[in-house]
Amino acid sequence: MTKGHRIRSRRVRAFLRNRTAVVGAVVAILVAAIAVLAPVVSPHDPLEQDVYHRLAPPGGEHPLGTDDFGRDVLTRIIHGARVSLTVGVFSVLLAMGLGTFLGLAAGYFRGGVELVVMRVVDVLMAFPVLVMGLLVMAILGTGLGKLIVAIGVVLAPRFARLAYGAAVSVRETEFVDAARALGAGPWRILLRHILPNVFGEILVMGTLWTATAIRIEANLSFIGLGVSPPTPTWGNMIREGVNWIVVAPWLPVFPGLAILITVLAFNMVGDGLRDAVDPRLQT
Repeated sequence: MTKGHRIRSRRVRAFLRNRTAVVGAVVAILVAAIAVLAPVVSPHDPLEQDVYHRLAPPGGEHPLGTDDFGRDVLTRIIHGARVSLTVGVFSVLLAMGLGTFLGLAAGYFRGGVELVVMRVVDVLMAFPVLVMGLLVMAILGTGLGKLIVAIGVVLAPRFARLAYGAAVSVRETEFVDAARALGAGPWRILLRHILPNVFGEILVMGTLWTATAIRIEANLSFIGLGVSPPTPTWGNMIREGVNWIVVAPWLPVFPGLAILITVLAFNMVGDGLRDAVDPRLQT
């Protein structure tokens, strides 16, 4: 078994020993499975209206009640999970790809590339992610694809900063010099020698920022800059529910709990991955 295989095996064992992380992973997988199978597991159509059961309390045919249009809350939460996870996962994948590419390029090539990329990164990171998300969505407009792009662009500087630090720390090491001496080009060095050294940290950050992306989506949908109704998302369900919080408190509470549970699960997984890739565990 090579050293790389031993390290990976040790990391997997360390993660599996972390009960909190395993619980988080199980919950995250369960939420993802429900989102993928939403048309199968949903008891009703998310857009179906029942005017005779408007604002019905939880119970019976509607375990989580109905909203002001008579739509089943449980069904809309299940379908809302599809939007939240789609935005969370794909926006973070976009941010990981874009940010890692720019960070590695800036750290390795230096000069003008480093100056331009890192100054832009510094400016973008000076603003809270939600504020930047509001700005980008105001420019792009509403819609699922635009929401993914907006959150991906907002989060990309975080990955760029991490990749930049890794490239700077290893660009003058002996194994990189040896690769240059053997004729390896800059992109081969970046992808084959530098990227693997930071991939574990990028994966950890990606998991943690997925939770943040889900919260950002909910916030933007809550204020009307996310996915437009009647498509159910957890954010716009809360926005619609607060108007009825006195007579039907379950409307904002249940989608809020869905956000809380999902975000907590991804944070638990991210913390577990961070502990698993800690160099102190690789002795």
